[in-house]
Amino acid sequence: MLAGRGFGKTRSGAEDVAWEGITHEGWRVAVAAPTFGDARDTCIEGESGLLAILPDQFIRSWNRGHGVLTLNNGTSFRCFSAEEPNRFRGPQHHLLWADELAAWPYEDAWDQAMFGLRLGHNPRSIVTTTPRPTKLIKYLVKRSLEIGDVRLTTGSTFDNAANLPSKTLDRLRERYAGTRLGEQELYARILDDIIGALWTYALLGECRQVEFPDNLSRGVVAVDPAVTKGKTSDETGIVVCGAKQKMGFVLEDGTLSGTPNEWGSKVVALYRKYHADMVVAEVNNGGDMVSHVIHSIDPNIKVKQVRASRGKIPRAEPISGLYEQRRVKHVGSFRYLEDQMCSYTPMSESEGAHSPDRMDAMVWGLTELLVTNALPDLSPPIALPLVTPYSV
Repeated sequence: MLAGRGFGKTRSGAEDVAWEGITHEGWRVAVAAPTFGDARDTCIEGESGLLAILPDQFIRSWNRGHGVLTLNNGTSFRCFSAEEPNRFRGPQHHLLWADELAAWPYEDAWDQAMFGLRLGHNPRSIVTTTPRPTKLIKYLVKRSLEIGDVRLTTGSTFDNAANLPSKTLDRLRERYAGTRLGEQELYARILDDIIGALWTYALLGECRQVEFPDNLSRGVVAVDPAVTKGKTSDETGIVVCGAKQKMGFVLEDGTLSGTPNEWGSKVVALYRKYHADMVVAEVNNGGDMVSHVIHSIDPNIKVKQVRASRGKIPRAEPISGLYEQRRVKHVGSFRYLEDQMCSYTPMSESEGAHSPDRMDAMVWGLTELLVTNALPDLSPPIALPLVTPYSV
């Protein structure tokens, strides 16, 4: 099911696997999503999840910590995270519910889930996702057209207008009508890679890793502040980057819309979490605002102010080249950041598109680590805490 935001994909997936679980005793159902939290909070506990639609008399137990929902007939639904492909090794299932497959960080998670789909006479899966032009999504759509063992259902956000707030739909139309992001997220159209964009989804897929890097020599929190106000406000881009032996790593995307105190508190929290050595902040529009906001929370944080003398694309081109050399890795998946990277073009800049704040922050962070101060890594490494940032 390839459909837009708010179409009812989660409800459809939950109804499907709930019916199968109720009518088949002792079935094992895998409920997989981009993260364990997504599977638990959305697919099981969400407003349209299994607990919301299953009558109480069918439920034996729900173990939130382990992510296991068990029915009285012995059927169990177990949560899995696509961030951990190896977790699919070993378990066998009659049925798989793959939610937001287009946002799964590792294609291997799908392969491992398929290997475990081997119980019963007709093991199968239901996929509910907003599309992105990933290799796996294109493969499944192609099978639906050429082989027929995949049944494709599509729909837009506005097909479910009767169940969505009219003001929300109006805002979505106003901001995203006629944009590529709107075509993808609202109308569920699979868009090819954009000519002129510096990154492609295929390239980013090759620049991804599971393990958090040990012994990073540097870490920075890069900030691209929002300065507009009102309903068209941009977000404040906040991206954590690290470096080790001439390799760069994107560690976390903390971008948010909020007051200066809110995004300042987020920057400080990430600075402390990763034991970063500085905050890098663009000051073209905000002047000394970022330094003032951060130092009002923690006066001991080092803030380096950077000023853009060129457009976004020229600034990003050296960083794009580092990706092509496979010298930058994404530790996990950063959907909204990656969408900006793969959609922003010189035409976007000339047409006054919304600022790609996440991409800007990422570019500033990696520029500081790999371009501006691209020196041999001779100092003893700093042992940063072993965390899994994309599960927070």
